[in-house]
Amino acid sequence: MSGHDAIEVISAKRDRHELSDSQIDWVIDAYTKGVVADEQMSALAMAILLNGMTRREIARWTDAMIASGERMDFSTLSRPTADKHSTGGVGDKITLPLAPLVAACGVAVPQLSGRGLGHTGGTLDKLESIPGWRAALSNQEMFAQLESVGAVICAAGAELAPADKKLYALRDVTGTVEAIPLIASSIMSKKIAEGTGALVLDVKVGTGAFMKDVDQARELAETMVALGTGAGVHTVALLTDMSTPLGLTAGNAIEVAESVEVLAGGGPADVVELTLALAREMLAGAGRDDVDPADKLADGSAMDAWKQMIRAQDGDPDAALPVARESHVVTAPSSGVLTRLDAMAVGLAAWRLGAGRARKEDPVQAGAGVVWHARPGDDVTQGEPLFTLLSDDEHRFARALESLEGGFDIEPAGTSFEATPLVIDRIG
Repeated sequence: MSGHDAIEVISAKRDRHELSDSQIDWVIDAYTKGVVADEQMSALAMAILLNGMTRREIARWTDAMIASGERMDFSTLSRPTADKHSTGGVGDKITLPLAPLVAACGVAVPQLSGRGLGHTGGTLDKLESIPGWRAALSNQEMFAQLESVGAVICAAGAELAPADKKLYALRDVTGTVEAIPLIASSIMSKKIAEGTGALVLDVKVGTGAFMKDVDQARELAETMVALGTGAGVHTVALLTDMSTPLGLTAGNAIEVAESVEVLAGGGPADVVELTLALAREMLAGAGRDDVDPADKLADGSAMDAWKQMIRAQDGDPDAALPVARESHVVTAPSSGVLTRLDAMAVGLAAWRLGAGRARKEDPVQAGAGVVWHARPGDDVTQGEPLFTLLSDDEHRFARALESLEGGFDIEPAGTSFEATPLVIDRIG
């Protein structure tokens, strides 16, 4: 492993050379151990962002990140495993109904999740609005829950790809988050180390997504599918639209409530559609495409799995969810058809209301967020509620209102409206 130093590796990538396997293995290992300093890794990350990496380099970089920690093995479970990763979006509560739904179909879901940063909410933050629910589980507790309930949504342990934890925090403060090699290796190192047998990637495209254009999103999806397949994980990616936020809510407790509606057989059509599309891909990847997940929403078994999953992590699925202290209604300025609702505007508003965080250590408000009362294609009436803003601090409303300005269009009644398909493409 020796014979390398940080400056040699940085200059190689700065000068657009391909890094060798031993350079990559050395730099990830040395950075994890603190031999390579943050400012050196920042320089390398910027060189990668500007000059890119080949598929071989990305695969080796991912392997080196996996090798920095432990790998989990679910082969002793009595059922196959499948997981889903979303690149993050506004109102993206899909993990919540999806994990228990797939469990109800006989496939175990080890969903090791993160916290939200910026305008996209974190799954753990949403679930923590349920009284008593805890995110931190030992590996032993996680295995026991996967065997008994079939689904677990919890915080990834510190031992899983520790190189990624360090690098992720660094990318966040050095303007290198956008590099496709670094996004792909970050996501896939954790998912491969997690040991899932099948993986479905939900790669979001549009204003409220990380990837604004479809070609970039496709490149990211293809890179991640190749990494997963190369590591022996059955990997598929769906490119899905995030120009409009998902469902009718963005926040924490309000998204949990919407997820429970889906599990009860109701909920917004788009949330149901995406949940079922991802469930079908997960089941197919795990060899269980003989089961139709729609039946499990209809017969209540997905709801049973949800309640078991929440109780297993000390949450009370029947308890009242937290409600924000203050609310502010925004009415429709005119009558007609809502033709556009910008996901980024809504996500930013929810964040400013207290639903998200600016820094990793910031707390989030359980009750804060945005409810929208119409979706693109719906008729709206002047003076009727269009949005309800929720927060514990009324002084947050002004900034949230600013972010919604220009975030929607209302056209005259009778204007024809063409909905964007939710699932744009499938890769894998």
